Amino acid sequence: MAESSTRTVERALVLLGAVCDAGSLSLADAAREAELSASTALRLLRTLEGTGFVRRDPLGAYRPGLRVVQLGAQALGHESLVSLAEPALERLVRQTGESAYLSVPSHDGEGVYLAMREGTHSVRHASWIGRSIPLDGTAVGAVLAGGPPAGGFVVVRDGIEADVTAIAAPVSPGGRAVAALSVVVPSYRITAVEARRFGALVAQEAAALLTPPDAHDTATTRGEPA
Repeated sequence: MAESSTRTVERALVLLGAVCDAGSLSLADAAREAELSASTALRLLRTLEGTGFVRRDPLGAYRPGLRVVQLGAQALGHESLVSLAEPALERLVRQTGESAYLSVPSHDGEGVYLAMREGTHSVRHASWIGRSIPLDGTAVGAVLAGGPPAGGFVVVRDGIEADVTAIAAPVSPGGRAVAALSVVVPSYRITAVEARRFGALVAQEAAALLTPPDAHDTATTRGEPA
């Protein structure tokens, strides 16, 4: 019985890993990737769905569920990821004068602000730490839910608030966005040229956020911006 239970857990984890790796799999594809029969895969996927580890989209494909996102954020750590991002947020504030944020996906159709550093202007964006935001129509959503943005960043005006411009870039270890860095600016204070400059800064910090320290040191030694 112990071996059977262990085998079931192993199969479920392999199946869950296949869904997470692909992002979206049909039942047939999930079974093939996990080397399981369709009936076994369906039984395990139903269990995973019932516990929130996978979900079915409107087309019937299986996708990572809310529980995976929650555990992933915790594994990266509301502590460890925030700690890693703090220097980047501080540099963005220093370079732009605007409020800078770290965000992660929270559940289907939303994201959440994990950390921020307030800008230095007297008129600045107030803290939204812990606030959920829609992924649709926002700069953060575009980089969390979409593919790699052209130029490495996305600019959205009036996305979540009127007269506010947000500029975001994905943190993408392995090519999959797990978080986003962004700056939020009153629209009257930023031109298209400034938006592109800020975007390049945000993209640079996001790309370097999970870069191994030795790579960061090498770039600094070559005289490239860290």
